[in-house]
Amino acid sequence: MAKLTADFGACQGYANCVVAADDVYDIDDDGIVVLLKEHIEESDRARVEEAARSCPVNALQVVDG
Repeated sequence: MAKLTADFGACQGYANCVVAADDVYDIDDDGIVVLLKEHIEESDRARVEEAARSCPVNALQVVDG
């Protein structure tokens, strides 16, 4: 199972991740990413990795673990 990580200090609230995977990412009232899940199933990994790659400031990662 893959683990999601976020650099909350780097996040600038572009919300590209939310558009790509709104069941995994959200944006709070301060414009910072919220991880709705800490771990994702392998069947969702490619989609969630694509959402993470859509972040213009590289604040999101999907890692093994």
